[in-house]
Amino acid sequence: MKKFLSIAFLTVVVAYFLISCQNKSVAIVPPTKVDTPKLKKLKDTISIVAVGDMMLGSAYPSKVNLPSDDAVNSFVAVEEFLKGDIVFGNLEGCFLDKGKSTKCSDPHSTSCFAFRMPERYAGIYKKAGFNVLSIANNHIGDFGLTGRKRTTSILDSLQIEYAGLQSKPFAIFEKDSVKYAFCAFAPNDNTVSIKNIDSAKMLVAELKKQVDIVIVSFHGGGEGAKFEHITRKTEVFYNENRGNVYAFAHGVIDAGADVVLGHGPHVTRAMEVYKNKFIAYSLGNFCTYGMFGLKGPNGFAPLLQLKVNAKGDFLYVDVISIKQDKVNRLTIDENFTAFKKIQTLTNLDIPENQLKFEGNGRISLK
Repeated sequence: MKKFLSIAFLTVVVAYFLISCQNKSVAIVPPTKVDTPKLKKLKDTISIVAVGDMMLGSAYPSKVNLPSDDAVNSFVAVEEFLKGDIVFGNLEGCFLDKGKSTKCSDPHSTSCFAFRMPERYAGIYKKAGFNVLSIANNHIGDFGLTGRKRTTSILDSLQIEYAGLQSKPFAIFEKDSVKYAFCAFAPNDNTVSIKNIDSAKMLVAELKKQVDIVIVSFHGGGEGAKFEHITRKTEVFYNENRGNVYAFAHGVIDAGADVVLGHGPHVTRAMEVYKNKFIAYSLGNFCTYGMFGLKGPNGFAPLLQLKVNAKGDFLYVDVISIKQDKVNRLTIDENFTAFKKIQTLTNLDIPENQLKFEGNGRISLK
């Protein structure tokens, strides 16, 4: 009975509404569809693998500086660790199959360093998992414009992102719904200068407007065991201004950078978290064959497995310590030398740091 009365009442109401509309000429307008903006869902955790200098063997001045396995086993000892959203390293040299370097007046000199990796070696980096490379350094120009152009052409063909030349100051790309910008700096000719911090900040600020995560790389600071420490001043090496890496790293983070990855000194340096953003001041020699000096601290380096959140804020970093020598080449260091060095240097050079160094190689916030 109640159901019958409810239906009857609804029928009367509808009939009254229709009659009213006819009498008053009221138009029935369907509700307007309102488009609501779709919120972009970013990954909760972004994984960035980062290493330092890489040069797998140079065919100049002769093929004696190429490894006997033609470099195919260069990364075999660490291949399980080279997995992440971003796998980054510094490409210390160019890809080029022929040509002489104007850098060396004597092509047979043992004290002039010009690196020309065979073009086929580029595929070794790709196969190992590297998808972002810095080419802002002193060796990308060892064979002039020809070497730079051939290198960038090969990296383009392999779809490896890169930056650091004045002709290619940055790269913007997307991976798994996250939009990245990568830019790189150095004190060398034809590279984007690390010495002009204001210009670097302007570039980073513009990039941050367009992307989710900005990664900055720099090649700067003095070289060798005497330059393990961060001075917070302009560093000069062989009468060359190598930049103030501390001021540079802080400056680009102030401008919007999320991660700053340094290399150039050929030794491991301190690490820092500034405004919740991660800085590695030098990642040392990671995989360098031939004429690179590997004695003492030059032979040890970290492989970083860095985790940041969707905002680019530091979560933690796992440090895989590696070592190199002329016989065994790249291997895992069971003594954790690079990790211990990072801890010591960080506490000495950045005593205000809030980092916790754990026995398993992890660095997190206190």
